[in-house]
Amino acid sequence: MTGGCATLHGVKAPHDAREAAEESGARQSGGDSPDCTVAKCVALTFDGGPSEPTPKLLDILKEKKVHATFFLQGKGHTDTYPDTVLRMSREGHEIANHTWSHKVLTELSAEEIEAEMKPVQDDVRRITGRAPVLMRPPQGRTGDDVSAVMRKLGLAQVLWSVTAKDYATTDTALITRRVLDQTRRDGIILLHDRYKGTVPAVPGIIDSLRRRGYTIVTVSQLLSPASPEPGTIYRP
Repeated sequence: MTGGCATLHGVKAPHDAREAAEESGARQSGGDSPDCTVAKCVALTFDGGPSEPTPKLLDILKEKKVHATFFLQGKGHTDTYPDTVLRMSREGHEIANHTWSHKVLTELSAEEIEAEMKPVQDDVRRITGRAPVLMRPPQGRTGDDVSAVMRKLGLAQVLWSVTAKDYATTDTALITRRVLDQTRRDGIILLHDRYKGTVPAVPGIIDSLRRRGYTIVTVSQLLSPASPEPGTIYRP
């Protein structure tokens, strides 16, 4: 799933995070948010945007009444498409951090890791009024040194259980099939909205998951009633 991770401590599965929160007396926030302690939930996430195709994806998600988590990259993305970032926020999507320039964090010093994270935090805060509380390390590569920096910055780490490897194909049917074949309850789906075959696959993925009884949520909804803990690694 995630190649090359260093020694990992503080890893939690969504189910375990929810269970621990319930045992400590935490409760669901209420409102229209799904209760993933009951529903068969799966989180839909997109890495590396925003990009030129992202507004089309937002149109699809709005039509399907789905909220996703977007792990945004900085250079060439948040600094280039601020209006799209603002639209994501206004339409109820969760915005998270995927570094400034997609460097492998396990190869950097603590100061260099911070330099990869802070500009995206600043961009998103400036655009939306709120900084992210979630991040995804490029290539899923993390370790205890990275976790220590994320704890300092107030960011929880989110890995995944489902990948279509859409960076390596433009075949929409193949992307759809890979997602559906891998998805299980409490899964976290990784897609990239900037690749040609991905956005056209999203309507079919959503419809098929719903037919299979899944409720599609953001990462924070998947973890609720737990709150994301800075530095912790969430992995199905």
